[in-house]
This record gives sequence, C-alpha cells and structure tokens, in this order.
Amino acid sequence: MDHSPIQHHSIIAGSRLPHLIEHATTNYELLEIANNAKQQIEDLLLRYGAILLRGFNVDRDSFCAFVDSLSGGRLDYVYRSTPRKTVGDRVFTATVYPADREIPLHCENAYQRCWPMLLAFFCDQPALKGGETPLADVVKVTERIGPKLLEQFRRRGVRYIRNYTYGVDLPWTEVFQTQSRAEVERFCVEHDIEFAWGPGDNLRTAQTCQGTAIHPRLGIELWFNQAHLFHVSSLGPEHEQNMIDVFGLDGLPRNAVYGDGEAIASKDLNLIRTAFEMEQVAFSWQKNDVLLVDNMQVAHGRRSYLGSRSVLVAMSDPYFSNQKDGKARGFATN
Repeated sequence: MDHSPIQHHSIIAGSRLPHLIEHATTNYELLEIANNAKQQIEDLLLRYGAILLRGFNVDRDSFCAFVDSLSGGRLDYVYRSTPRKTVGDRVFTATVYPADREIPLHCENAYQRCWPMLLAFFCDQPALKGGETPLADVVKVTERIGPKLLEQFRRRGVRYIRNYTYGVDLPWTEVFQTQSRAEVERFCVEHDIEFAWGPGDNLRTAQTCQGTAIHPRLGIELWFNQAHLFHVSSLGPEHEQNMIDVFGLDGLPRNAVYGDGEAIASKDLNLIRTAFEMEQVAFSWQKNDVLLVDNMQVAHGRRSYLGSRSVLVAMSDPYFSNQKDGKARGFATN
C-alpha cells in the first residue's frame, strides 16, 4: 500500500477529469508541489486535461505564486465578454452572474484569436449549495459534434459581432478596460477587429476567428469557438425573439455567424450545446481547492448556487492564432 501523504485519485467514475491530487493534511504548502514536481504536474495536465489539488495549505498570495511557478506569468483580461472583478494583480473573480443562473460550458476566450492555455481556479469560499464548476472533455465533445459540422466550422470560422450600447450588456469601457477611444481603436487594429463608432458613444465591432484549433502539444484538432454562447439563440426562443424585435438582427448586443457572414443554423447550435451537456461532469468545491485546466482540452461552466461563493481565476500561457481566415494553427509562448 502507498503510504505517501500525497495521493492520486480518479474523482468521477468513467471520466478522466478532473484528476485529483490530494494531501492527507493541510500543512503542506501548495507551492512546494510546483517546486518539487512541476514537470509531473505539466505531464498530468496534458494527460488528464484538468487537475484538482486538494488538502494543501494555500491562500490568495500563494495561489498566485503557484500559478506563476507553473507558467510564464499571469495574463490580463482585455476584450472581455463577461463581467469580472479584479481582486489582485491579474487575478479575477469568476464571472459575476446572478446566482440562480447557470453559465454554459465553454473554453475561455475561444471567441478571440489569442487565448490562455492554462486556467487556474482557487476556491476561496464554496457556496452553501450548488455552485459547481462543471467540466467537459473537449476531445469527446468534438467527437460528438461529428465530422460534417466540424468541417463547416473549420473551413468557414466564426464571425463575432458586438454592438456596445449604453445600458445594454457590457459597455465598451469595461470590455476594453479603457475610457479612451484611441486605445480601443489601437487594440482593434492590432487584433484585426473591425470597428465603427455610432451616435451616443456607441461602438460596433466584428472579428472572424477560428472554428476549430490544433492543440499545440497534442497535435489534435479540437472544437474551439463560442458560437453557441454568442449567438442570440443562447438566450432561449422567447428572449431570442424579444431581442430581435427590440434591436434587429444587425443591432443585437452580440451575435455569431459563419466567417463568410452566413447564418448558423439553430439546429446545429443546439447540437453543439447538447454535445457539451452530454460530456459534462462536476465535483463539489471544497475551501482552498485549486483546479488547473488545459483550456483547449477542457471546457468549464458554472452551476447555480445558494449562499456566498468566491472562486478566483488566473490565466496564463497565451496561444496566438496566426490566421485571419478562421483557421487556427498558431503558436504558444511563455
């Protein structure tokens, strides 16, 4: 029998993720794991897609140091799609969203041409009930979506269209983290985002990104976009029609079409959502849990909850798409 205080477990029957690394006591510093077994953690993350570290002594400061020790440093969060609060140097709350609502499964920043390869979550305070961060194996999601639809998205990419109107969705000042029009324009030019200013300080942007992407270390093609989140149908049939009635198709706060401008069929978007739902697994957060996620192999979401909940996130290891046609082959950098 293995009497080591550090144990490895499969936490959910029938799923490779998350792989649990657990310590028998809470007096072992999490940072020591990175110092002593960095390569092992990297290998396990590549193998399993997500690692849950439990039973270690950790706080916000040591969480940050732990992330930095595993990566090239934490990333900022610009060109945002959801509201977050900054709680430290490039450390953020998970998406600020009503507790009674769920956040669908997605890969972080898959609506951009640059995204973090590593996500790190820290459970500062678990919810009284619910509040899990469900995960989905994107390898299996990709298989469920099937070759026909995969080929469509690979070839055509996804075009994300956003209209920033005062009092509706996120303001452009929050999305771009600046009050300056000139800074917004500079960011858009650098990232090949089309932009146009309208009356009343309104802004419209559009960018075509990848539909699929090749994992830089595994060399496999994965579903990698957020069409199912950005498309107006994500609101449900009743709200979808209400939004179209109010804003019109061209004026929706956010929407997604194929890269060539053609509409994405609702039945295909529903198939995509079902594929994620069929592959989701969930565990219950415990205080001081740390979850590492390979952001291309594993999607994440959030379930509704009761009580207070505080889960922090840091992102690192950027991957840059070097294509403008929606096909991401890219390169990683530390």
